[in-house]
Amino acid sequence: MRKLAERKLLVATHNAGKLDEIRAMMAPHGIEVTSAGEMGLPEPVETEDTFIGNARIKARSAVEATGLPVLADDSGITVDGLDGAPGVYTADWAETPDGRDFMQAMTRTWRELDERGAPEPRTAQFRATLLLMWPDGHEEVFQGVAPGRLVWPPRGPHGHGYDPIFVPDGHDRTFAEMSADEKNAISHRADAFRKLEAALA
Repeated sequence: MRKLAERKLLVATHNAGKLDEIRAMMAPHGIEVTSAGEMGLPEPVETEDTFIGNARIKARSAVEATGLPVLADDSGITVDGLDGAPGVYTADWAETPDGRDFMQAMTRTWRELDERGAPEPRTAQFRATLLLMWPDGHEEVFQGVAPGRLVWPPRGPHGHGYDPIFVPDGHDRTFAEMSADEKNAISHRADAFRKLEAALA
């Protein structure tokens, strides 16, 4: 992997929680992190049908605006009984006129599985793609996966998104029933981050 000559990295996100997570991961490597949100950059429209494609859109937009190396990510859940849906449209399934409602998205997912007569276990995977792009367009991609199954009804007060109905392989609790530290040790994003960290080391 190409090394970061400058120890500065822009993260293409407007999500403060995601920024804190990445900032903590980069600190041991002496890499200073800022975000697209902190710099007031607009959020580009994601028009691709793959996680890599949408991460590339976010990275390229931020690179062109700042001239800095950029880390972008795209993530979602793929449900085997729905032929991989919602996938890159995970957040879209939660959209309402008043913002995102993931109970709506989870309910739709379970209803569609019922309508198809999908058998148990209803397997699914959380997927994360990290894309590191340099100003000259060079890029490195790191992908992480957390396999598991869906359950109903939703369980647990923690996490976000589909966490209340997702039980990772080897466990009997949903992501939303785990502490942040427990989840982050086995999550799809942690898997991708470990690969990125190994490349930076």
